Amino acid sequence: MRPFLNWAGGKRWLVSNYPESLTQTEGRYIEPFLGSGAVFFHLQPSSSLLSDVNSQLVETFAAVRDDSGRVYDKLREHQRRHCSEYYYRMRRSRPRTAATRAARLIYLNRTCFNGLYRVNLKGEFNVPIGSKQSVVLPDDDFAAWATALASSELVAQDFELTLESARKGDFVYVDPPYTVKHNMNNFVKYNEHIFSWSDQERLARSLTAVVDRGACVVLSNADHPSVRELYGSRSWDHMTVCRHSRLAASSDHRRPTTELLISSRTNTAAHAQKRTATGSDVRAG
Repeated sequence: MRPFLNWAGGKRWLVSNYPESLTQTEGRYIEPFLGSGAVFFHLQPSSSLLSDVNSQLVETFAAVRDDSGRVYDKLREHQRRHCSEYYYRMRRSRPRTAATRAARLIYLNRTCFNGLYRVNLKGEFNVPIGSKQSVVLPDDDFAAWATALASSELVAQDFELTLESARKGDFVYVDPPYTVKHNMNNFVKYNEHIFSWSDQERLARSLTAVVDRGACVVLSNADHPSVRELYGSRSWDHMTVCRHSRLAASSDHRRPTTELLISSRTNTAAHAQKRTATGSDVRAG
């Protein structure tokens, strides 16, 4: 099942190329950096805790879960009225209900430049219009997305609060902003929030505690020596995975790049995938 949103750093490529690394356990599924929810929709767990610091994003998922029909109807209205003038009017708008706010976010996400979600320091969406004209897609299935989300708890909060609830048998997938220790400013912009290297260190401590409590963890992160060092203990397995970058404006600059998939040793499915993977795009770290 594909997500209903496009998201920078989204993991559709990961679930397509490395599905064995993401096998659900019998416990609850927990994801503290929700984004498009590609891994969640791939696994379709029976019980889940989904969170993000982006409250608009979390509200959109909740509206699709609770009022998918109204979201879809409003999205069809956006399709009928879509043009440049309408796009910028909607970008400035402040809808009054959760369903109309969700439809607005999905509309802007599908028609903005490069499918980016970016806001200014005031939390205002500021991405210009893109070239895509399709607001309602042929394979949209809001009823199916609502069913998949039916048993999900959705919370807008910091990742540490979400991870504190992980217990033995849970499966935790983590996809934070890819901060590395030695970049120019030592942080990356995470919507209107800053995600610093100290947040990466805080995340590593939280995940170590999660593993100590018996949960399984899979973490996507930058393929960088500072990240490898951060997860350098014997509790973690490393696997290098390859993807094609889609963020560059020109296709000439969209080249293959690598990311790091870090798995707790309790995650036997990911460990088995590492042992059996072959080819130049996957190698043990």
